[in-house]
Formats: sequence, structure tokens, C-alpha cells
Amino acid sequence: MKIYPTIEIMDGKAVDRLDGSGEPPKPFDMAPLDAAKQFAGDGAACLHVVDVDGTMQGGHHNGDLICEIIDSVSIPVQVAGGIRTMETAAWWIDHGASRIGLGTAAVKDRHLVQQVCSAYPDRVLVTIAARRDHVVVEGWRETTTYTALQLAKSFEETGVAEIVFIDLDRDTDPQEYNLAATTKMGEELGIPVISSGTVTSLDDVATLRYLPNIGGCILGRALFNGSVSLKDALETAKTPYKVPEFV
Repeated sequence: MKIYPTIEIMDGKAVDRLDGSGEPPKPFDMAPLDAAKQFAGDGAACLHVVDVDGTMQGGHHNGDLICEIIDSVSIPVQVAGGIRTMETAAWWIDHGASRIGLGTAAVKDRHLVQQVCSAYPDRVLVTIAARRDHVVVEGWRETTTYTALQLAKSFEETGVAEIVFIDLDRDTDPQEYNLAATTKMGEELGIPVISSGTVTSLDDVATLRYLPNIGGCILGRALFNGSVSLKDALETAKTPYKVPEFV
């Protein structure tokens, strides 16, 4: 399982978006560029960077900063947030993004998904954020009628490389939360799933590693607040499963 440290950027700052309930994102103390260099230095094989302003309005509002991150680290950087036109998709690819993620546009413009996948094979992710099992778009402010699994299945024949599944219920119901939605997504999809919003401890990384079809895990808040060490997460993710021996 791959570990993707994520940096969500708003107004040039690394932020914690919580569950999109309307509260303004909380900035972290570390600057985005410093975080990128630290994650790369700690062994990350790839970074996941989100233009939060883009998720709200479309476009590449933090483009200069994200391009600086791309140019400053020697590992691939995949970019999401605000990619709603072919022109914006091409802009990011031309500026060094290893892969691009479609969120709101994937729900509202299926033709764009096919167009981008055709132009950039194996370089397109679709991000599906869900609250109470219903997909939310426009920076998580608008609830759709789609269930997360229903929407994900509709992309199986489009050429999408992976599905990023963000389970927003972890923020609202931390005590009752479990990985049932993520598990079901992995079990029923043919496309590999990258889990996001599910890790608060190293135990969560270990659990995700054993779930079916979970190809990766995005970590943000847990890295920034120090509850999970990136080096420990990378080691846990690659440790092979051992069947216990019974005497």
C-alpha cells in the first residue's frame, strides 16, 4: 500500500479542512513548501497536493506555490482541486503534475472525465467525497443524490487510474466511525482505491493495509499534528502480513 502525504493549500497556507461543514479551514504551523520538503526527506514516494481555493471556485489559485513544490522535490506530485476544464488539466500536466484529480467536475461533466483520461492515460484520479454515504461536491458544500459506490462504479470503464475516497464521517462521528464504507468500496470496485480521511493513528494504517483493493492511503492532519510519523507509516504500509502460527 502506498502512503501519500497530502498538503491542502488555501491562501498560500497549509490547512486542515475538517469535514467541510462551513467552518473555515484551520492553518497548520508549517508552510506548504517546508512540509513538502520534509515529507520528501522522510521517504515519501509521492505527494498529494490540493488547491483548496480551486475546489471552491475552480481554476489554479495556488498554482505558483504548487509549481514551486513540484520543482523543489524529486518525487512525483499529484494535484487536485479546481480542475474542471480540459485547459486546467493540461495546465497542470504541462507544469509538472504527475497525476491530476477530478472531483466536482467528475460528477458534473462526465464527458470531461473521458476526455482527460483519453489525453492522459493512467494519470487521472477521481476524488469522491461522501457524507452519510452521499457524494458532496463544490468544496463539500453541495450534497448530491449519488451514493459514493454508485458514482465510483460509473467510472470503471472510463480509464480512471484510481479512485480517491474521502470519508467525511470520521470528523463528525469519531466514536461510532468504522471503515465499513471504505471496505465496501474496495470490495466492489475494479479500480484501485486510495483511502483519505481515515487515519488518526498508526493502527489505522495497519488496518487499511489489509483491506481489499486499497492501493494507497492519504495522510494529512495526522502528519501535521504529529499523531503519526511518516517514517512509521511508510514502514507499517510495507510490512508483509504474517499469518500467526498456532501450536
